[in-house]
Amino acid sequence: MMAGWGIRAATGLAFALAAIVPSAAQDPIKIGEMNSYKAIPAFLEPYSKGMELAVEEVNAAGGVLGRPLEVVARDDGANPGDAVRTAEELVAREGVDLLAGTFLSNVGLAVAEYAKQRKVFFLASEPLSDKLTWENGNRYTFRLRPSTYMQVAMLMDAVEASGAKRWALVYPNYEYGTSAAETFKQLLKERVPDAEIVTEQAPPLRKIDAGAVVQALADSRPDGIFNALFAGDLAQFVREGQTRGLFDEMAVVSLITGEPEYLNPLGGDTPTGWAVTGYPWYGIDTPEHDAFLSAYQEMFDDNPYLGSVVGYSTIKAIAAGIEKAGTTDTEALVDAFKGLTVETPFGDVTFREIDHQSTMGAYVGSLDLVDGEGRMVDFRYVSGEEVMPSDEMVRELRPAD
Repeated sequence: MMAGWGIRAATGLAFALAAIVPSAAQDPIKIGEMNSYKAIPAFLEPYSKGMELAVEEVNAAGGVLGRPLEVVARDDGANPGDAVRTAEELVAREGVDLLAGTFLSNVGLAVAEYAKQRKVFFLASEPLSDKLTWENGNRYTFRLRPSTYMQVAMLMDAVEASGAKRWALVYPNYEYGTSAAETFKQLLKERVPDAEIVTEQAPPLRKIDAGAVVQALADSRPDGIFNALFAGDLAQFVREGQTRGLFDEMAVVSLITGEPEYLNPLGGDTPTGWAVTGYPWYGIDTPEHDAFLSAYQEMFDDNPYLGSVVGYSTIKAIAAGIEKAGTTDTEALVDAFKGLTVETPFGDVTFREIDHQSTMGAYVGSLDLVDGEGRMVDFRYVSGEEVMPSDEMVRELRPAD
C-alpha cells in the first residue's frame, strides 16, 4: 500500500484498508490492530470498513493532538499463540503506541495477558468472555462490546416470559461459549428457580456435527433452547433443526443471532419467534445512528453490519482517550480511559473505572421473516448499564490492578 494511508494491512489480507491522512502530517499515532480476518471474514471485513471510516473522519478533522491516526493491521491466525507473537511484532518491530482488536475470546484473553506483562494499552474490541474484565482483568486492558454476562442478562426477560422449564443448551466449546453457558445457568436459577437443564451440547468451534447435535437436543425433550452458536455453526444448526422440526413450538433464546453477519446468511431459513440480541440497522432511528449510517453507505455503497459499528467505535474510543490523556503514554492513556465517555452510533458509552467495561449495549428483539429475509422485529435497545453486574460482584471476581 502507498505511504500515507491511514490503515496499513499485512500482506495477504484479502481486502483493502485505505483511509487517507493529510499529506503534510508527520509522526502518526500508530494503532497496532490484530484480528481473525481470514477465519471470521463475515464480521471482520465490515469491521475493517468501520475502522476506515472512523480514521478518515478523525484525520479529516485534524487528527488527534495534531497527529494523524494510522492503523497497522495484522491477522492473528485465530490462535492465541499466534496472536501474542503478532502483538510482540507490532510493539517491537512496528513501534505501535497501543494495541486494539481481536475477535475470539481465547485470543483476546491471551493478548490481554501480553498487555499486562508488557505494560501496553489494549482495547479489546470484540471478545465477549466475562474473564476479560473480571477474573483475568488487568490495568492495561479495556473492553468495548457488552460481555457474555451482559448479553445473556438481556435475554432473561424472554426466558422467564416463555414459561419454559426444561432447558437445553448448545454452544461452541471454547471460552465464549462456556462463559455464556455458565452465565445462563446462573441467571436461570435466579430467575426461574424450578427450571432444569436437560442437556448441554458443546460442539467444537467451526466443526459442528449438526445432525448429531439436533438429535441429542430432540432426545432430551426440552421446551426451551439456549443457543450461543454463531457463523457457519449457527447456519448448519438452524437448517438441520428446521428440517427436523426441532424449533416447532419451542422457546429459543439466542445470543448475537440478530447480528446481520449471522442473520443474513440464513435468508428464508430464518427461524421465527427466537428472542435474540443483534443489530437491526434498518430500523434504528436516532441522530447518532442516522449520521453513521449515512456516512457508511456513502463511503462503501453498502449497509453496515455490527462489525462496522464495532470497528468504527474502536477508533473513536481510542481517539477520545488519547485526546483526554494529552499523550500516547501508556499509563496516562490507561488513566484517561477510566470513566471515558465516547459518542458511538449507539449513543454515548462510558468505560467503567471498576472493571474497564464499556456501557455499550445491544438491541434485543425477536426474529421474523420479512419479504423472505430474516429480520429483527419488536426490538429495543438495552444499555449496558441496565445489565451490568454490581460493583460488589465485580470486586469479588476481579483482581486488584
